[in-house]
Parts: sequence; structure tokens; C-alpha cells
Amino acid sequence: MAGTFISTIPENAVELDAPLPVPSFASFLIDQDYSAYTAEDHAVWAELVSRRMPQLERHAAEEYLEGFASLGIPTDRLPNLGEISHRLRQRTGWSTVPVSGFMPGPAFFGMLAGRMFPTTTWLRKPDSLEYTPEPDIFHDVFGHVPMHAHPIFADFLADYGQLCASIQSEAVLERVGRLFWYTVEFGLIRQRGRIKVYGSGLISSNGECTNVLEGKCVVRDFDLDSVLATPVQVDQMHQVLYAIESFDQIYEALQRVTKELGSDQIV
Repeated sequence: MAGTFISTIPENAVELDAPLPVPSFASFLIDQDYSAYTAEDHAVWAELVSRRMPQLERHAAEEYLEGFASLGIPTDRLPNLGEISHRLRQRTGWSTVPVSGFMPGPAFFGMLAGRMFPTTTWLRKPDSLEYTPEPDIFHDVFGHVPMHAHPIFADFLADYGQLCASIQSEAVLERVGRLFWYTVEFGLIRQRGRIKVYGSGLISSNGECTNVLEGKCVVRDFDLDSVLATPVQVDQMHQVLYAIESFDQIYEALQRVTKELGSDQIV
């Protein structure tokens, strides 16, 4: 379980040029000015939710749907991050923390290690309902946060942040980041004989989710070596994704990555 900002992995698990403290993320923290949201903003949120939920009620992972319900994420108005965090802390110790926008890696990983999920507060406009190039509050809360209510997934995400906060090599970070991409962002799981989605990029995007459900994306069994060998591509629909059998798999995969850091299997 992660609870500090510095990893306790063995000294020989990763090569560091010099031990460096994790940079402070305090300068990125802001308040969510809930009163600033307009009626149009709330209507956009409601429209986005209404577009995604029919598909997700049939094809999202059980853990996502349970988390969505238990956290009381509203369907008719934008979420109050403080209220969501209050419920989330009681379940897994996580919180949704408003930030000003894009964060550099060290600050992002430091927040994850402390079970604080960096959450943007802006929402896409009515003319950008299908796609926005930068994550907004819909992607962050609707897409990510329900999974943070699941204990094993919550531990995985915190430990991932703790591990990455200790890595100085950009090459290693990029390779380890593929595990994040093909689980947290675009993860699939087999449940009751069917493929279900849990990654935020699939949850929040009709296009990406439909691409999988219509068989236009090859679904392979989750295998850590294969995942780490699959580069991330952000400029096209995914051609290959990976399905786990349980969330224990991704937690165990992360533990293996931690042990093997610095070996040719990772670098």
C-alpha cells in the first residue's frame, strides 16, 4: 500500500543519477469555484452523461458502475469535488483534488502517491461534446474517479505513482507508462464471459469504446511483457488493447515491474 511520496523499492531496483526530492505540487492546486459554472455548463455535463450511460450500463466493468453509484456522481449537474472526495476517502483514502491544468510528471506522480487525483475543473463547450484534446472534468471525474473506489485498483494507482516518483530515467518512465496507458486509460476486463471496459479513455469516449465493441480492435489477454512492448499511440483509434481477468493482475504486474526495474526486461 502506498502512503508516502518516496518509493521504498530496493536501491538496486532503478538507477538514479542522484536522489532528488519529489517536486512540490502545491503551486498547481486550486479551488473549484462551483458557483462559477453556468446553466449551460451543467446542461453540457448532463448531455455528456446521458450520451455515455446507455452504452456503459451494458458494457462497463461492474467495479466502475458500482463506484459511480456509491460516490453519488450526479448525472444532471457538474460534480462538487469536495463532496465526491468525502465519500471516496471513506472507501479507499483517495480524493479528487482540483488543479490548474497540465502537470509535469513529478508533481503528477507525487499526487498519485498521496492518493490525490489531479482533477481539472473546466468543462468542454457544447460544440466539442465528442472530443476535446485536453482532459476536462468530464474525462477526469466521469472517466477516472469511479474506479478509485475499488480497493485493489486504488492501491495499484497509488503504488504506481509512488514508483514513478522515484524514477529519473525518461526512457524507463515511458516504458512503465505503457502499463498505465493500457490499464488506467484503456483497460479492458473479462466479466461473465464478456469484454467490459474500465479504462477512462474508453469510459469517456464513445468512439474509442465503440471501436472495441464493434470488433475493430484486437483484444489480447493481458500480458505484462506484451503491454510493455506496445508503444502508446495517441493519434489514432487503438488497434490492440489488453483484457485482464481480475484487478489482481494489474497490481501483481506493477509489483513485478518494481522488482525488475533496471533490468533489460524493462529498460
